[in-house]
Amino acid sequence: MSTNRRDFLKLTAAATGAVGLGLPSSLAGAHSGPSSSGAGHRPDDPPRRALRMLILGGTGFIGPHMVRYALERGHEVTLFNRGRSNTDLFPEVETLIGDRNDDVSALAGRTWDVCMDNNAGTGRAPWWVDLTGRALLDSVARYYFVSTRSTYAAVDAVPMTAAQPTLTFETAGVDPSAESLPYGLAKAEAERTVLGLYGTDRTGIFRPGLIIGPGDQTDRFTYWPVRIEMGGEVLAPSGGMDPIQIIDVRDLVEWMVRMAEAGESGTYNCVGPEYPRPISELLYGIRAVTTAETIFTWVDTDFLMERGVRPYSDLPVWRPPELGAGFARFDLTDEVARGLTFRPLATTASDTLAFHHSRPREVQDAVLGRFFTPEEERAVLDAWHARPGAPGPRWIG
Repeated sequence: MSTNRRDFLKLTAAATGAVGLGLPSSLAGAHSGPSSSGAGHRPDDPPRRALRMLILGGTGFIGPHMVRYALERGHEVTLFNRGRSNTDLFPEVETLIGDRNDDVSALAGRTWDVCMDNNAGTGRAPWWVDLTGRALLDSVARYYFVSTRSTYAAVDAVPMTAAQPTLTFETAGVDPSAESLPYGLAKAEAERTVLGLYGTDRTGIFRPGLIIGPGDQTDRFTYWPVRIEMGGEVLAPSGGMDPIQIIDVRDLVEWMVRMAEAGESGTYNCVGPEYPRPISELLYGIRAVTTAETIFTWVDTDFLMERGVRPYSDLPVWRPPELGAGFARFDLTDEVARGLTFRPLATTASDTLAFHHSRPREVQDAVLGRFFTPEEERAVLDAWHARPGAPGPRWIG
């Protein structure tokens, strides 16, 4: 018996889931609202002054992009990490060695203008933030935390804004004594931890959606450039109009650095573009940076659901509105006014492919198998074309 679409959607949704403090005086108590000029913080604006910036981590996916941009902007960067991975990336940058589980002693006796906490998607995020946050309480003027769109208890509002409620232990159905928390709840609790320590005037919370671009090892966006570059008939979900909002890693971290330069605080959503892009525009845009001869066959959402094809998992990036009408309909008015910008899709797609081709052959060959394998895709396409009265494969666009 095929899975009822409403039941399948429910199952899928459940699964996806300062002055007087010894602080740098230039940032202590700075205005946390919009810049008085109303012009935002544009990428080509020179920094108002060089910052002393502490970056927790700095060697994973988003960290290196942030470090490079901060250095390009003339800031003094210090890293804090365990010193175990990518240790050769920034030999000119001071690195303090420690462990966010139990040893942050290396942070003592120093001051910085801002701390950038690029906390990974770990279930222990609130405890890590509490430990480092307390250690830095009298040492940094502002604490910026990279959170996630997944903190929201629901994404049904259209448009979505940062005012929507976030997950709690109660709404997530999780025991408060749990030693490790689900991703969205862990980030939501970490946000509350930062705000409890630093207050709204000294806290910046940034909630990105799917972070994409060169350096991404999850390959959730990379799947599409790789599959499209292969050419042939490509299964494309829905009728092509389902909205997509994602974020290039460089757009995220560069905006955060500029926000720190301006002394901004607040909570922000970090997705793009400003107006949601239909998935058809996304896929056609990716195809435009390749030389592939590609057939896009648009398969109805109902048909995919009946065959157990999982949105955002088997077919990454795509999530139909039935799973949350506001998931890719975020109002970014405030963020864009403060200078959040979005580089062209063609740039992101071509840079992602270049990164992909720089990896070992065995890594390249494994990308498609992590999601919708060619065999699985072919089986669904064959079934789609075998429907009574189906016209068969056809060229589109």
